[in-house]
Amino acid sequence: MKSLVLAEKPSVARDIARVLGCKQINKNFIEGPKYIVTWALGHLVELKMPEDYDKQYRTWRLEDLPIIPKHMGLKTIRKTSHQFKAIERLSKRKDLKDLVIATDAGREGELVARWIIERIHWKKPIKRLWISSQTDRAIRDGFKQLKPAKQYDNLYQSAVCRAEADWLIGLNVTRALTTKYDDPLSAGRVQTPTLSMILEREKDIQSFKPQEYWTITAKFGPLQTAWERNGEKRIFDQKKAQAIHDKIQSEQKGTIKDIHRKEKNEQQPLPYDLTELQRDANRRFGFSAKKTLNTLQRLYEHYKLVTYPRTDSRYLTRDMEQTMADRLKALSSAYKAEVQPILKQKGKVAAKKVFNDAKVTDHHAIIPTDETPFIGDLTNDERKLYDIIVRRFLALFYPPYQYASIQVTIGAEGETFVARETVVLDKGFKAITGKDEEKAANEQLNHLKKGQALAIKDLMLDKRLTEPPNRYTEADLLSRMEKYGLGTPATRADIIEKLLSSQAVDRNNGRLFPTPKGKQLIDLVNDELKSPELTARWERQLEDIARGKGNAKAFLGNIRKQTKLLVSEIKASNKSYRAHNLTGSKCPECGSLMKEIKGKDGRILVCSNRECGHRKRKDPKLSNRRCPQCHKRMEIHKGDAGLYFQCRNCNIVEKADKQKRTVTKREERQLLKKYSKQNDSFANNSLADALKSALKEKN
Repeated sequence: MKSLVLAEKPSVARDIARVLGCKQINKNFIEGPKYIVTWALGHLVELKMPEDYDKQYRTWRLEDLPIIPKHMGLKTIRKTSHQFKAIERLSKRKDLKDLVIATDAGREGELVARWIIERIHWKKPIKRLWISSQTDRAIRDGFKQLKPAKQYDNLYQSAVCRAEADWLIGLNVTRALTTKYDDPLSAGRVQTPTLSMILEREKDIQSFKPQEYWTITAKFGPLQTAWERNGEKRIFDQKKAQAIHDKIQSEQKGTIKDIHRKEKNEQQPLPYDLTELQRDANRRFGFSAKKTLNTLQRLYEHYKLVTYPRTDSRYLTRDMEQTMADRLKALSSAYKAEVQPILKQKGKVAAKKVFNDAKVTDHHAIIPTDETPFIGDLTNDERKLYDIIVRRFLALFYPPYQYASIQVTIGAEGETFVARETVVLDKGFKAITGKDEEKAANEQLNHLKKGQALAIKDLMLDKRLTEPPNRYTEADLLSRMEKYGLGTPATRADIIEKLLSSQAVDRNNGRLFPTPKGKQLIDLVNDELKSPELTARWERQLEDIARGKGNAKAFLGNIRKQTKLLVSEIKASNKSYRAHNLTGSKCPECGSLMKEIKGKDGRILVCSNRECGHRKRKDPKLSNRRCPQCHKRMEIHKGDAGLYFQCRNCNIVEKADKQKRTVTKREERQLLKKYSKQNDSFANNSLADALKSALKEKN
């Protein structure tokens, strides 16, 4: 008898099959002596849409809302139905004894598998593979410790509640707004309060009134100082500022009133969870949250260099301490200089606080695996992300950062000037994290004494203006979403991308600001749905359900009541809306005005009549080819000689020749390894000849 293993993606299924010794490759599964490994393609099953309950719902009408089915049904996604049918056929085999869920170990992964299992009417035992990395060792160990699927029933219930809540509120409110105001208007349980936070920041910026203030700086001997009073450096009264300046200017010297030196330690930072990694990557590299997640997923699935990405924990379990040596050994070739000092200390973790079972829920922090990295295989973005993960991990083995904070207080004519310096005593972990931005020690500070007189030089009175708060970067917004519990680490990137794709928000120079559409949309939505506190309460309830402490039935009952209330308020509203992107051109099919929208490949004109749907491109389509001069995306055109690329800025034209795909260094090694096993004659050839033969057959 065999076990049917259900993975989430083909790439993961292939790795599992290889580790389990499955070699018989079929179109939809891989079979071995003990296991049959098959896969989903993401979700194969979804909640039924309104038209699946009643065909009249194909046409969006305000009077049909709210749509609240008594029981939420499931349906197979048509696009991937071929893979679902293959799994369904496999499930009927008589030689199967049980099923192993091997989808991603998280809420969404659980939902992917359980809905498939429900639709194929599986009646035999179900087990769960729960691992935090995709290395061969992790897969082998995971299959030795399979858990009963019942242990994850609460996680599944939480996932169902999340899916149904998003369907009920998102679908009904979106349809209500769209039909009432005759424009595609998207709203949802998480995206609407997120948009609301961006709007609140925009209101703060628009209502901000700059104030004049003055600062006074002076050089006393070797010290650059600033005027202070009760911790305040700004003076909002010009006459007062000028009087202080004139008074000090008449004085030739100041006296040191106090020298305060305090030695401090900064503890090692904890490893990354997903949100913290997205924030750091946005600040340091300008990565969007989605780009960070996609790059991280590739490091996890394809290269197997990092542990499970979608985690909300920054701690490790105690039993992981024994795995540190293997991880360091794997890193020693690529990070020799950083790892050698650790090995001299016998690989002991200095930051013992990182091992805390109570603070690890489904998954531990993101750290490197015991897979040897080949840095040359990685793209520039993958290398950047992997590097900060590795350095944050290695920081755990280094001592704390030690420094001395020195504050010198100088008195002059009854006024106080302060100089602050930081002296690095021991770089500690900052020697490898690249964040040592402290000033070098000022040797002259060691010769200063209390009561010493210092001559005044370079007295300056500067006029300045207070500045409004900055618009949010994605790093800022992720912090706000985390604070209010909006979404999960796995979904926050998608929420931001949804706001961008629906054109409620735009991104400019790395900062997010609301569009005219977003500003109007937030005024049309119910106040309670805009509230981060309401959504945060729902997220806490979902988390309680996952932990077995919440009531799924009560949660969904409340969501249904909330849906009715939200729709009724939209129906009764007398607010107005005008599409901000209407143009003067008319649709050639129905005569309605055309709207201009911004797509990934340029601007598009779309008919404002939703029944018509006519669209045409306003700008030429942008290709992925970059201009050799300005490096911007080139337009793609079709001429008499075929396709060609043109840079609008530089007017450079290139013919669209077919390019041969290059083989990566990783593929070279895999090919050489594969063909070396298959062809013993390679043993007598040079490495170059063997690789040449392998690549020739590959191409």
